[in-house]
Amino acid sequence: MEENRNTAATATPTISGDLMSSHLQFSDKNSLPKTDVQILTSNGLRIPVHTGILASVSPVLENIIDRPHKHHSSEKIIPILGVPCDAVSSFIQFLYSSRCSEEELERYGIHLLALSHVYLVPQLKHMCSKSVGQRLTTENVVDVLQLARLCDSPDLYVKCMKTLSSNFKAVEKTEGWRFMQENDPFLELEILKFIDEAESRKMRTRRHREEQRLFMELSEAMECLEHICTEGCTAVGPSDMDPTNQRGPCNKFSTCEGLQFLIKHFATCKNRVNGKCSRCKRMWQLLRLHSSICDHTDSCRVPLCRQFKLKMNRQKKGDETLWSLLVKKVASARVMSSLSLPKRKREELRETIHDHGIRNFRI
Repeated sequence: MEENRNTAATATPTISGDLMSSHLQFSDKNSLPKTDVQILTSNGLRIPVHTGILASVSPVLENIIDRPHKHHSSEKIIPILGVPCDAVSSFIQFLYSSRCSEEELERYGIHLLALSHVYLVPQLKHMCSKSVGQRLTTENVVDVLQLARLCDSPDLYVKCMKTLSSNFKAVEKTEGWRFMQENDPFLELEILKFIDEAESRKMRTRRHREEQRLFMELSEAMECLEHICTEGCTAVGPSDMDPTNQRGPCNKFSTCEGLQFLIKHFATCKNRVNGKCSRCKRMWQLLRLHSSICDHTDSCRVPLCRQFKLKMNRQKKGDETLWSLLVKKVASARVMSSLSLPKRKREELRETIHDHGIRNFRI
Protein backbone atom coordinates (compact mmCIF):
# COMPACT_ATOMS: atom_id res chain seq x y z
CA MET A 1 0.00 0.00 0.00
CA GLU A 2 2.92 2.34 0.77
CA GLU A 3 4.41 1.53 -2.60
CA ASN A 4 1.13 2.49 -4.35
CA ARG A 5 1.10 5.86 -2.56
CA ASN A 6 4.67 6.59 -3.60
CA THR A 7 3.91 5.53 -7.18
CA ALA A 8 0.91 7.87 -7.29
CA ALA A 9 2.98 10.73 -5.94
CA THR A 10 5.62 10.12 -8.58
CA ALA A 11 2.97 10.18 -11.33
CA THR A 12 1.59 13.54 -10.18
CA PRO A 13 2.74 16.39 -12.48
CA THR A 14 4.88 19.08 -10.84
CA ILE A 15 6.50 22.38 -11.69
CA SER A 16 10.24 22.04 -11.30
CA GLY A 17 12.26 24.46 -9.19
CA ASP A 18 13.95 25.87 -12.32
CA LEU A 19 10.63 26.49 -14.02
CA MET A 20 9.19 28.01 -10.85
CA SER A 21 12.07 30.43 -10.45
CA SER A 22 11.68 31.48 -14.07
CA HIS A 23 7.90 31.82 -13.72
CA LEU A 24 8.29 33.95 -10.60
CA GLN A 25 10.77 36.26 -12.34
CA PHE A 26 13.84 35.55 -10.22
CA SER A 27 16.95 36.28 -12.27
CA ASP A 28 19.30 34.25 -10.09
CA LYS A 29 17.67 30.90 -9.50
CA ASN A 30 20.72 29.66 -7.56
CA SER A 31 20.03 32.27 -4.86
CA LEU A 32 16.75 30.57 -3.97
CA PRO A 33 16.83 28.05 -1.12
CA LYS A 34 15.47 24.60 -1.72
CA THR A 35 11.68 24.35 -1.82
CA ASP A 36 10.20 22.60 1.19
CA VAL A 37 6.46 22.43 0.47
CA GLN A 38 4.20 21.80 -2.53
CA ILE A 39 0.92 23.44 -3.54
CA LEU A 40 -1.54 20.89 -4.92
CA THR A 41 -4.06 22.25 -7.49
CA SER A 42 -7.39 20.87 -8.68
CA ASN A 43 -5.96 19.09 -11.73
CA GLY A 44 -3.26 17.39 -9.66
CA LEU A 45 -0.43 19.77 -10.53
CA ARG A 46 2.09 20.35 -7.74
CA ILE A 47 3.89 23.67 -7.42
CA PRO A 48 7.06 23.60 -5.25
CA VAL A 49 7.30 26.68 -3.01
CA HIS A 50 9.05 27.96 0.11
CA THR A 51 7.31 27.92 3.47
CA GLY A 52 9.16 31.04 4.63
CA ILE A 53 7.77 33.14 1.75
CA LEU A 54 4.21 31.81 2.11
CA ALA A 55 4.21 32.36 5.87
CA SER A 56 5.54 35.92 5.55
CA VAL A 57 2.75 36.98 3.17
CA SER A 58 -0.30 35.02 4.30
CA PRO A 59 -1.16 34.38 7.97
CA VAL A 60 -3.57 31.64 6.89
CA LEU A 61 -0.85 29.76 5.02
CA GLU A 62 1.43 30.31 8.02
CA ASN A 63 -1.11 28.55 10.27
CA ILE A 64 -1.46 25.71 7.78
CA ILE A 65 2.31 25.28 7.61
CA ASP A 66 2.67 25.28 11.41
CA ARG A 67 -0.25 22.89 11.90
CA PRO A 68 0.90 19.37 12.90
CA HIS A 69 0.35 16.81 10.14
CA LYS A 70 -1.80 13.73 10.72
CA HIS A 71 0.36 11.57 8.48
CA HIS A 72 4.06 11.69 9.28
CA SER A 73 5.81 12.22 5.98
CA SER A 74 8.81 14.16 4.79
CA GLU A 75 6.71 15.62 1.96
CA LYS A 76 4.54 18.63 2.86
CA ILE A 77 1.53 19.36 0.61
CA ILE A 78 -0.92 22.27 0.82
CA PRO A 79 -4.02 21.75 -1.34
CA ILE A 80 -5.54 24.83 -3.01
CA LEU A 81 -8.56 23.42 -4.80
CA GLY A 82 -11.71 24.73 -6.45
CA VAL A 83 -10.05 27.24 -8.79
CA PRO A 84 -8.17 26.80 -12.09
CA CYS A 85 -4.55 25.71 -11.93
CA ASP A 86 -3.38 28.86 -13.72
CA ALA A 87 -5.20 31.03 -11.17
CA VAL A 88 -3.35 29.23 -8.34
CA SER A 89 -0.09 29.74 -10.23
CA SER A 90 -0.80 33.49 -10.56
CA PHE A 91 -1.69 33.60 -6.86
CA ILE A 92 1.63 31.97 -5.86
CA GLN A 93 3.48 34.30 -8.20
CA PHE A 94 1.95 37.29 -6.42
CA LEU A 95 3.00 35.89 -3.04
CA TYR A 96 6.59 35.87 -4.29
CA SER A 97 6.72 39.06 -6.36
CA SER A 98 3.78 41.24 -5.17
CA ARG A 99 2.94 41.74 -8.84
CA CYS A 100 0.02 40.66 -11.00
CA SER A 101 -0.34 41.54 -14.68
CA GLU A 102 -3.47 43.10 -16.18
CA GLU A 103 -3.91 40.01 -18.34
CA GLU A 104 -3.93 37.77 -15.26
CA LEU A 105 -6.38 40.08 -13.47
CA GLU A 106 -8.66 40.04 -16.49
CA ARG A 107 -8.59 36.24 -16.84
CA TYR A 108 -8.52 35.16 -13.19
CA GLY A 109 -9.65 38.26 -11.28
CA ILE A 110 -12.67 36.56 -9.71
CA HIS A 111 -10.64 33.48 -8.68
CA LEU A 112 -7.79 35.60 -7.34
CA LEU A 113 -10.27 37.70 -5.36
CA ALA A 114 -11.58 34.54 -3.68
CA LEU A 115 -8.05 33.28 -2.98
CA SER A 116 -6.86 36.62 -1.61
CA HIS A 117 -9.86 36.70 0.75
CA VAL A 118 -9.47 33.12 1.94
CA TYR A 119 -5.71 33.42 2.54
CA LEU A 120 -5.82 37.04 3.81
CA VAL A 121 -3.71 38.83 1.21
CA PRO A 122 -5.18 42.38 1.34
CA GLN A 123 -2.98 43.95 -1.34
CA LEU A 124 -4.05 41.39 -3.95
CA LYS A 125 -7.65 41.62 -2.75
CA HIS A 126 -7.70 45.37 -3.36
CA MET A 127 -6.23 44.93 -6.85
CA CYS A 128 -8.74 42.23 -7.73
CA SER A 129 -11.73 44.19 -6.39
CA LYS A 130 -10.76 47.18 -8.50
CA SER A 131 -10.10 45.09 -11.60
CA VAL A 132 -13.31 43.07 -11.33
CA GLY A 133 -15.29 46.26 -10.70
CA GLN A 134 -13.97 47.75 -13.94
CA ARG A 135 -15.22 44.76 -15.91
CA LEU A 136 -18.78 44.55 -14.62
CA THR A 137 -21.50 43.73 -17.15
CA THR A 138 -25.21 43.10 -16.92
CA GLU A 139 -24.50 39.39 -17.39
CA ASN A 140 -21.99 38.95 -14.55
CA VAL A 141 -23.01 41.66 -12.06
CA VAL A 142 -25.25 39.36 -9.96
CA ASP A 143 -22.54 36.70 -9.67
CA VAL A 144 -19.91 39.30 -8.81
CA LEU A 145 -22.26 40.81 -6.20
CA GLN A 146 -22.63 37.44 -4.50
CA LEU A 147 -18.84 37.02 -4.54
CA ALA A 148 -18.37 40.55 -3.13
CA ARG A 149 -20.63 39.64 -0.19
CA LEU A 150 -18.80 36.38 0.45
CA CYS A 151 -15.38 38.02 0.18
CA ASP A 152 -16.32 41.06 2.28
CA SER A 153 -15.40 43.55 -0.42
CA PRO A 154 -17.52 46.67 0.31
CA ASP A 155 -16.21 48.79 -2.59
CA LEU A 156 -17.01 46.06 -5.12
CA TYR A 157 -20.36 45.42 -3.43
CA VAL A 158 -21.43 49.07 -3.75
CA LYS A 159 -20.26 49.23 -7.37
CA CYS A 160 -22.29 46.11 -8.19
CA MET A 161 -25.35 47.58 -6.49
CA LYS A 162 -25.03 50.83 -8.44
CA THR A 163 -24.63 48.90 -11.70
CA LEU A 164 -27.72 46.85 -10.85
CA SER A 165 -29.68 49.98 -10.00
CA SER A 166 -28.70 51.71 -13.26
CA ASN A 167 -29.38 48.67 -15.49
CA PHE A 168 -32.09 46.86 -13.56
CA LYS A 169 -34.37 46.09 -16.53
CA ALA A 170 -31.51 44.42 -18.42
CA VAL A 171 -30.21 42.55 -15.35
CA GLU A 172 -33.69 41.13 -14.67
CA LYS A 173 -33.50 39.20 -17.94
CA THR A 174 -30.18 37.48 -17.17
CA GLU A 175 -29.73 33.89 -16.06
CA GLY A 176 -27.82 35.07 -12.99
CA TRP A 177 -30.80 37.08 -11.75
CA ARG A 178 -33.22 34.18 -12.23
CA PHE A 179 -30.86 31.81 -10.42
CA MET A 180 -30.47 34.30 -7.56
CA GLN A 181 -34.28 34.68 -7.27
CA GLU A 182 -34.68 30.94 -6.88
CA ASN A 183 -31.79 30.37 -4.47
CA ASP A 184 -31.17 33.59 -2.56
CA PRO A 185 -34.39 35.58 -1.94
CA PHE A 186 -32.71 37.57 0.84
CA LEU A 187 -30.20 38.98 -1.64
CA GLU A 188 -33.04 39.89 -3.99
CA LEU A 189 -34.73 41.78 -1.16
CA GLU A 190 -31.43 43.49 -0.36
CA ILE A 191 -31.04 44.60 -3.99
CA LEU A 192 -34.62 45.90 -4.24
CA LYS A 193 -34.20 47.80 -0.98
CA PHE A 194 -30.98 49.40 -2.26
CA ILE A 195 -32.69 50.43 -5.51
CA ASP A 196 -35.62 51.92 -3.59
CA GLU A 197 -33.27 53.89 -1.33
CA ALA A 198 -31.27 55.05 -4.36
CA GLU A 199 -34.45 56.35 -6.01
CA SER A 200 -35.42 58.10 -2.78
CA ARG A 201 -31.99 59.75 -2.62
CA LYS A 202 -32.36 60.91 -6.22
CA MET A 203 -35.77 62.40 -5.47
CA ARG A 204 -34.45 64.16 -2.35
CA THR A 205 -31.48 65.51 -4.30
CA ARG A 206 -33.74 66.68 -7.11
CA ARG A 207 -36.11 68.35 -4.64
CA HIS A 208 -33.20 69.98 -2.82
CA ARG A 209 -31.80 71.36 -6.07
CA GLU A 210 -35.20 72.75 -7.03
CA GLU A 211 -35.52 74.39 -3.62
CA GLN A 212 -32.04 75.88 -3.88
CA ARG A 213 -32.83 77.17 -7.36
CA LEU A 214 -35.99 78.82 -6.02
CA PHE A 215 -34.13 80.38 -3.09
CA MET A 216 -31.44 81.72 -5.43
CA GLU A 217 -34.12 83.19 -7.71
CA LEU A 218 -35.81 84.87 -4.75
CA SER A 219 -32.45 86.16 -3.53
CA GLU A 220 -31.74 87.57 -6.98
CA ALA A 221 -35.20 89.16 -7.02
CA MET A 222 -34.41 90.84 -3.68
CA GLU A 223 -31.18 92.25 -5.12
CA CYS A 224 -32.99 93.51 -8.22
CA LEU A 225 -35.72 95.09 -6.08
CA GLU A 226 -33.13 97.04 -4.08
CA HIS A 227 -31.30 97.91 -7.29
CA ILE A 228 -34.47 99.30 -8.89
CA CYS A 229 -35.38 101.29 -5.77
CA THR A 230 -31.92 102.81 -5.29
CA GLU A 231 -30.41 103.18 -8.76
CA GLY A 232 -33.22 102.51 -11.19
CA CYS A 233 -33.02 100.24 -14.20
CA THR A 234 -34.29 101.08 -17.69
CA ALA A 235 -38.04 101.84 -17.28
CA VAL A 236 -38.45 101.84 -13.46
CA GLY A 237 -36.57 103.70 -10.75
CA PRO A 238 -36.88 105.99 -7.71
CA SER A 239 -39.27 108.93 -8.11
CA ASP A 240 -36.57 111.46 -7.21
CA MET A 241 -34.21 110.29 -9.97
CA ASP A 242 -34.10 112.01 -13.34
CA PRO A 243 -34.95 109.44 -16.06
CA THR A 244 -32.18 110.84 -18.29
CA ASN A 245 -29.57 109.96 -15.65
CA GLN A 246 -30.92 106.45 -15.25
CA ARG A 247 -28.47 103.63 -15.88
CA GLY A 248 -28.80 101.05 -18.63
CA PRO A 249 -29.66 97.36 -18.20
CA CYS A 250 -27.96 95.67 -15.27
CA ASN A 251 -26.09 92.36 -15.34
CA LYS A 252 -29.21 90.56 -14.06
CA PHE A 253 -31.60 92.20 -16.49
CA SER A 254 -33.61 89.03 -17.23
CA THR A 255 -34.79 88.99 -13.59
CA CYS A 256 -34.84 92.76 -13.28
CA GLU A 257 -36.99 93.22 -16.37
CA GLY A 258 -39.61 90.78 -15.10
CA LEU A 259 -39.67 92.56 -11.75
CA GLN A 260 -40.13 95.90 -13.51
CA PHE A 261 -43.18 94.58 -15.35
CA LEU A 262 -44.54 93.31 -12.03
CA ILE A 263 -43.97 96.73 -10.40
CA LYS A 264 -45.72 98.51 -13.30
CA HIS A 265 -48.70 96.23 -12.97
CA PHE A 266 -48.73 96.63 -9.18
CA ALA A 267 -48.77 100.43 -9.48
CA THR A 268 -51.82 100.52 -11.77
CA CYS A 269 -53.86 97.42 -10.80
CA LYS A 270 -57.31 98.17 -9.36
CA ASN A 271 -57.55 94.79 -7.59
CA ARG A 272 -54.32 95.28 -5.70
CA VAL A 273 -55.95 95.84 -2.28
CA ASN A 274 -58.74 93.26 -2.19
CA GLY A 275 -56.36 90.38 -3.03
CA LYS A 276 -58.06 89.23 -6.23
CA CYS A 277 -54.97 89.74 -8.39
CA SER A 278 -52.38 86.92 -8.22
CA ARG A 279 -49.63 89.11 -9.69
CA CYS A 280 -50.19 91.80 -7.08
CA LYS A 281 -50.25 89.15 -4.37
CA ARG A 282 -46.83 88.00 -5.61
CA MET A 283 -45.55 91.58 -5.37
CA TRP A 284 -46.87 91.90 -1.80
CA GLN A 285 -45.01 88.70 -0.91
CA LEU A 286 -41.77 90.00 -2.44
CA LEU A 287 -42.07 93.24 -0.48
CA ARG A 288 -42.76 91.32 2.71
CA LEU A 289 -39.84 88.97 2.06
CA HIS A 290 -37.54 91.93 1.50
CA SER A 291 -38.68 93.50 4.77
CA SER A 292 -38.01 90.22 6.62
CA ILE A 293 -34.46 90.10 5.27
CA CYS A 294 -33.60 93.80 5.39
CA ASP A 295 -31.35 94.88 8.27
CA HIS A 296 -31.49 98.60 7.44
CA THR A 297 -35.18 99.41 7.66
CA ASP A 298 -34.68 103.06 8.65
CA SER A 299 -32.51 103.82 5.62
CA CYS A 300 -34.04 101.37 3.13
CA ARG A 301 -35.52 102.81 -0.05
CA VAL A 302 -37.75 99.85 -0.87
CA PRO A 303 -41.41 100.91 -0.41
CA LEU A 304 -43.32 99.59 2.61
CA CYS A 305 -40.22 98.01 4.13
CA ARG A 306 -40.70 99.71 7.50
CA GLN A 307 -44.46 99.17 7.51
CA PHE A 308 -44.10 95.45 6.91
CA LYS A 309 -41.46 95.23 9.63
CA LEU A 310 -43.74 96.91 12.19
CA LYS A 311 -46.71 94.78 11.15
CA MET A 312 -44.73 91.55 11.49
CA ASN A 313 -43.55 92.57 14.95
CA ARG A 314 -47.15 93.11 16.08
CA GLN A 315 -48.73 90.03 14.56
CA LYS A 316 -48.02 86.33 14.95
CA LYS A 317 -49.50 84.22 12.20
CA GLY A 318 -49.93 80.45 11.90
CA ASP A 319 -47.47 80.22 9.02
CA GLU A 320 -44.78 82.11 10.96
CA THR A 321 -42.55 79.03 11.25
CA LEU A 322 -42.67 78.29 7.51
CA TRP A 323 -42.18 81.94 6.67
CA SER A 324 -39.20 82.21 9.02
CA LEU A 325 -37.67 79.14 7.36
CA LEU A 326 -38.17 80.69 3.92
CA VAL A 327 -36.56 83.92 5.10
CA LYS A 328 -33.53 82.03 6.46
CA LYS A 329 -33.11 80.03 3.24
CA VAL A 330 -33.32 83.12 1.02
CA ALA A 331 -30.98 85.07 3.32
CA SER A 332 -28.50 82.18 3.19
CA ALA A 333 -28.73 82.05 -0.61
CA ARG A 334 -28.18 85.79 -0.71
CA VAL A 335 -25.05 85.55 1.43
CA MET A 336 -23.66 82.80 -0.80
CA SER A 337 -24.42 84.88 -3.86
CA SER A 338 -22.75 87.99 -2.41
CA LEU A 339 -19.63 86.05 -1.46
CA SER A 340 -19.17 85.16 -5.11
CA LEU A 341 -18.91 88.88 -5.99
CA PRO A 342 -15.58 90.75 -5.95
CA LYS A 343 -14.85 92.57 -2.67
CA ARG A 344 -15.08 96.05 -4.22
CA LYS A 345 -18.48 95.28 -5.75
CA ARG A 346 -19.80 94.07 -2.36
CA GLU A 347 -18.63 97.29 -0.67
CA GLU A 348 -20.26 99.48 -3.36
CA LEU A 349 -23.52 97.58 -3.01
CA ARG A 350 -23.47 97.95 0.79
CA GLU A 351 -22.77 101.72 0.60
CA THR A 352 -25.52 102.22 -1.97
CA ILE A 353 -28.09 100.58 0.27
CA HIS A 354 -26.98 102.47 3.38
CA ASP A 355 -26.92 105.98 1.91
CA HIS A 356 -30.54 106.33 0.78
CA GLY A 357 -33.86 106.96 2.49
CA ILE A 358 -37.40 105.74 1.78
CA ARG A 359 -38.69 106.80 -1.66
CA ASN A 360 -41.41 105.82 -4.10
CA PHE A 361 -41.05 104.25 -7.55
CA ARG A 362 -40.69 106.29 -10.70
CA ILE A 363 -42.36 104.50 -13.64
